[in-house]
Amino acid sequence: MRAAVVRTFGGPEAVEVVEAEKPEPGARQVRIKVAAAALNPVDAGVRAGFFGGAGKQIGFGWDVAGTVDATGVATAWSVGDEVVALDPGMVRPVGTHAEYVVVDTDAAAKAPVTVDAVHASTLPLNALTAVQALDLLELTAGQSLLVTGAAGAVGGFAVQLAVHRGLSVTALAREGDEELVRSLGAGHFTSGAVGAGSVDAVLDAAVLGEAALEWVRDGGAYVGVRPGAEPASVRGVRTNSVAVTADGARLAELAALVDQGVLTLRVAETYALEEAAKAHARLAEGGVRGRLVLVP
Repeated sequence: MRAAVVRTFGGPEAVEVVEAEKPEPGARQVRIKVAAAALNPVDAGVRAGFFGGAGKQIGFGWDVAGTVDATGVATAWSVGDEVVALDPGMVRPVGTHAEYVVVDTDAAAKAPVTVDAVHASTLPLNALTAVQALDLLELTAGQSLLVTGAAGAVGGFAVQLAVHRGLSVTALAREGDEELVRSLGAGHFTSGAVGAGSVDAVLDAAVLGEAALEWVRDGGAYVGVRPGAEPASVRGVRTNSVAVTADGARLAELAALVDQGVLTLRVAETYALEEAAKAHARLAEGGVRGRLVLVP
């Protein structure tokens, strides 16, 4: 099968599409014939060697939408099931940017039925990150939340999920993105500084760190999206960061919210798998609203 990999760290030109061995599912695993797989900033980090693995072949891709085409023992899935899944991993020979991928059975969820596979592939990593970050904040309906980077993939999901939970959401994004984030449900918008101590919590998808922490009231909460990089606690503010984990049950809930119209899936552009380097180059240019998606 074909897979997009990097064998020498570098820029987009370092991305190669190679022949790899077709994986076989073990116990409590399923093999998915990939229909679409989103490209995320973590893939750029892998390509540049940010996570290590020098001298190895490293595959790209965490998100996948496709069809179960083989199963191991002890799985509830059947061949032909349409699924989405998160397959996390920084340094492994092949990721989801391939024709086939094997995932744990409890990492997969039934794909949303109201969207195509290209759109469905944008759900797992970013929506799971958003919902797991919101869980860490432990907010209740009526409390105020500031989402930084609200026009991005994680930030956009965070805005919609927070509004769905009854939170009062302020979106921080560029001026040109106000219409977008308001369409996602944000009740308030800012493109600049926020008053010190003015919100109950911050979900810092833009990784602003200490600057965003200043906007949280005493005793509030801060969650970042870069594991281990959250600022130190001040003024009794709880600080934490989300390290996303695969969770098929939670992913199924998110897929249901897509079908209910609560979550919007945004695709910027699609590329054939052979064009993986071109997709990386587009990601490196920045300013992408929605995900770039590879289609084998």
